[in-house]
Amino acid sequence: MSGELGDMRHRRLKAPASFPVAYYHCLSRVVDRQFVFGELEREQFLKYLREYETFCGVRVLTYCILSNHFHLLIEVPAKPTVPLTAEELLTKLEALSSTALTAATARQRLTMFRQANDTAGEREFIDRLCATMWDVSGFMQRLKQRFTQWFNRHRGRKGTLWEERFKSVLVEGAGETLSTMAAYIDLNPVRAGMVADPKDYRWCGYGAAVAGDRRARTGLRVIIAGGEREEKLSIPDALAKYRVWLFGEGEEKEGFTETGQPLRQGFKRDEVLAVAAAEGQLALEDYLRLKVRYFSDGAVLGTRAFVNEVFATLRERFSPKRQDGARPMAGLKNKLFTLRELRDQVFG
Repeated sequence: MSGELGDMRHRRLKAPASFPVAYYHCLSRVVDRQFVFGELEREQFLKYLREYETFCGVRVLTYCILSNHFHLLIEVPAKPTVPLTAEELLTKLEALSSTALTAATARQRLTMFRQANDTAGEREFIDRLCATMWDVSGFMQRLKQRFTQWFNRHRGRKGTLWEERFKSVLVEGAGETLSTMAAYIDLNPVRAGMVADPKDYRWCGYGAAVAGDRRARTGLRVIIAGGEREEKLSIPDALAKYRVWLFGEGEEKEGFTETGQPLRQGFKRDEVLAVAAAEGQLALEDYLRLKVRYFSDGAVLGTRAFVNEVFATLRERFSPKRQDGARPMAGLKNKLFTLRELRDQVFG
């Protein structure tokens, strides 16, 4: 794994320590540009991405996982002035599906330090495990190493998976810089001719946000807020504004290459104007198509009144703490409601 370990040794441009939060665009490619990311691999990579996002205390605002490389737009807060306690660290370790140092092993080590009254040793042990937190290189190292371990075991192979060290660009968080970089990332499947609309690409932040993924929607709201307080911006408004921005940024460049291909593959002018005219709102049928799992797992689908009426009839089947039954399908201008709130695996 020497290639992955190099991520931590390689010195790259970091935000000044005075920054309360920093934003990075990170890119990493598979060795020899091999097309190794199928559906299973993309799902597994995304699973680890979310695990180590939580563990490292960073936030992935948007992403795009392609056949042989991936893009991430990452928000990295400053390291807390108060260090983690042993219990806080153990809680983080327990949330990981697999790690070389399990929570049980870490707990044993901590117990040994305490039995020996070795406070300094305990603190050093905790700080060493926390060294990769609130750090873009630490996050990328853990994510790439963990996926390599899974991929090699799954494919029966050995050795490095990634082409050299990851690349990163420090991105300004205010104004339109963040949304411009986000659009570049989310438009990759359109540029590659994989889909005609980024909403239809399952493994990018915008596609996941439209389909209802909670973390993807939160990240998108941060992006479109452009450094302002994102709490003031509702999720439906953020989705609509970002869609208009995406189509504006993704318009085809006029002119053609010598082979007759457009200079920049993207959206036709009339598509851009249509999205702007609709103020970024998707048609109801588009939302429902992207949320097909609601039809099989939502149990009940309809207006708030209808779902609550069914809930009242079946009240004894639910927890006493639950006050009502209707759960909104996120992103719809004209709301539909379901009896179950589905946040994960919204496709298929």
